[in-house]
Amino acid sequence: MAELQPVYWPIADLLTAFRARELSPVEVARDVLERIEVADPQLNAFLAVTAELALEQARLAEDAYRRGESGALLGVPVSVKDAFDLAGVPTTLGSLIHRDDVAAADSGVVGRLRAAGAVIVGKTNTAEFGQSATTENRLRAAARNPWDPMRTPGGSSGGAAASVAAGLATIAVGSDGGGSVRIPAAFTGLFGLKPTQGLCRDEGAAFRAMSDFVSPGPLAWRASDARVMLEVLAGRALAPRGPGRLRIAWCARPEGRPVAPEVAAIVAEGVAALARLGHDVAAVDLPLAGWEQAFGPLVLDEERRERGHLLETRADELSSYELQSLRQAARLTSDEVELARRELIAYRERIAGLFADYDLLCTPTVAVPAFPIGRRPRTIDGERVSALWGAFPFTVPFNVALTSAATLPCGFADGMPVGLQLVARAGSDGLLLDVSERVEEALGFDRAPVVERWADIAAASGSGTA
Repeated sequence: MAELQPVYWPIADLLTAFRARELSPVEVARDVLERIEVADPQLNAFLAVTAELALEQARLAEDAYRRGESGALLGVPVSVKDAFDLAGVPTTLGSLIHRDDVAAADSGVVGRLRAAGAVIVGKTNTAEFGQSATTENRLRAAARNPWDPMRTPGGSSGGAAASVAAGLATIAVGSDGGGSVRIPAAFTGLFGLKPTQGLCRDEGAAFRAMSDFVSPGPLAWRASDARVMLEVLAGRALAPRGPGRLRIAWCARPEGRPVAPEVAAIVAEGVAALARLGHDVAAVDLPLAGWEQAFGPLVLDEERRERGHLLETRADELSSYELQSLRQAARLTSDEVELARRELIAYRERIAGLFADYDLLCTPTVAVPAFPIGRRPRTIDGERVSALWGAFPFTVPFNVALTSAATLPCGFADGMPVGLQLVARAGSDGLLLDVSERVEEALGFDRAPVVERWADIAAASGSGTA
């Protein structure tokens, strides 16, 4: 593989080069913006490109380095999912209804990124109101997967994943209410983290969706970079430490749900790497059933409260997915919502109890490789599955359970990345990162195909600094 362009470098290496004045934040920002100009028409990763802001922030970063100052993300190109408020830029939430709603101030997530010196290159494409596991809306064409632009990058943080995988940002912030960071990370060969809920707050945000389950989280090429962003978002350090010998419960087919054979084989190789690292890995039938009874009604109940009025006033502007969700929400009864609240408490207690016997849980992240846009699988390994959850039923249980969960790439199926999901008890985000870094090193995931694909496109336009 050709020498990596700076946008792909580990954040630690970028910061070192900036401090030594071997690399200019302004030059890196210009290169990234040129790459976006060339590549994004093919990927639809961004809903807004903030070129002027990015160059201003890059110049400020360069001045700061000249004065000997530092910052966790000082000069690093970052993309932001268009579910977070960035002052002076519309927060569309992937919806025609909000296309002109300019944010008056940064929300908490963006404010922390800005304070850490991030160079914000744009706001990324998302499913309308974050309600889908793929990234389609009526504002722009569907986001596309940089490994194969005919396929989905997943969602709802699909634009965020595409931006990092194609070298249009070094790292991205997304949000995960049912897998919306981990699903696109798995489909695009990235590390994705759903932090423990409450660790990363977004003060001042007006948008509400999946509030019982959602967390902001990073999408990155490597766990060490995700650690940097997580520490910025959390406002505290998560220092690396030796995880020791861990007890790991491995479930190949949670709830007996089907997994594509080629995905199952690759994930099993990732699990074998955990064993080779010295951990005690046991095959376990994890008792994960019951999440749908809590998740569905509570998500729909909030949609009804927050956006139910749109059925009467602006239904013609909604995506078909959101329209269907709101119509389903309108039929909910108060008894169904109350039962879901009770189920939620019981589910969280049950999953928390698993960590009395195990330090980590391990599953496939998704059941299939990334599929063609608009063609959710209805059959997996010969079994009929629902269009809603069939391809990705393994992430949302851990939103319901309030645990920390991550995905890391472990190989390829059908030429597309496959993700291994690791889950830790609530509050064990640092442990999850520690283990993920070691597994990454052991597996040596090959990102050359996607890097070279987009390097060739950038080179053809005359873009690129390295």
